Amino acid sequence: MSVKALGYVVIETANRGEWERFLTRVAGAMKGKSPRADVDLYVVDGRSFRFWIQQGTSECLRAAAYAVSGAEAWNNLMKAISAAGQAVDVGSAHDAAERGVAAFFRTTDPAGNRLEFYHGDTHHTTAFKSPVGMSGFVTGEMGLGHAVFAAPKFAATHAFYRDVIGFGDTDLPSFFLMGPDGPEMRFAFMHGSSGRHHSLALGEMPVPPSGCVHLMLEMLSLNDVGKAYDRMRAEGFTQSASLGRHVNDEMIGFYVQTPGGFDLEIGCEGLVIDPSTWKPTRHERISEWGHVWAWQEAMRQAGQ
Repeated sequence: MSVKALGYVVIETANRGEWERFLTRVAGAMKGKSPRADVDLYVVDGRSFRFWIQQGTSECLRAAAYAVSGAEAWNNLMKAISAAGQAVDVGSAHDAAERGVAAFFRTTDPAGNRLEFYHGDTHHTTAFKSPVGMSGFVTGEMGLGHAVFAAPKFAATHAFYRDVIGFGDTDLPSFFLMGPDGPEMRFAFMHGSSGRHHSLALGEMPVPPSGCVHLMLEMLSLNDVGKAYDRMRAEGFTQSASLGRHVNDEMIGFYVQTPGGFDLEIGCEGLVIDPSTWKPTRHERISEWGHVWAWQEAMRQAGQ
């Protein structure tokens, strides 16, 4: 398994100021030094950045970037993706240096979700210090967290990540989110070699304009998560789901709508797996407790 974990994300926005307020005051990230006037970088650990926020005209995730184990594996992955019929665009040496990597390429999955794959990482010498005093994030070999994408071409997209890229299946449930008479929605939670329960997940649904369903940041403690929840409310950002605990990865956390329109899951206590021995599961409920979603509350208030 050559793909290790989610390394960083590239986000386009017309409102960098709102992203700065969100990432520093709610998530607790630290603003880093940027090589470009049109880009803001945000740091959560020893990597040069984890969030690349670029000035533009759209509000969307431009890429979820995954770390690959080395140059040979990166080259082999690039050839495999190209052979599978997906276009590959190799970043220039200049662009790679700005991203803090040895080399990277851009591509898309069969549903059109945008990806980058890279090898080599740059770390900075400035110690991470959260501007709101939180204790830190679970990153390192576990990567940034996870990204969840919509996959209307579910079978083809799932097969692409499993058979071409080499992600492993962690959990393969189906849900009737709109009730027993509603459509069945398949999901795939997938892992790299890091041990994080899932570094990527797919949901059988239309691709949203934001290009992402949600991203996840894992904090070191429940106290950190609770304080982030309070900061979300104090800063006036929209809650997408209340505090709760998931069944499959055991994460305790909540969801908040980002300035980009997709959600950020902020959690802690996520399950760590052994990728070499893990057998895919199929959980039947999303949450052990909590996680009342905004759309559920809206339907309740409408009497549906």
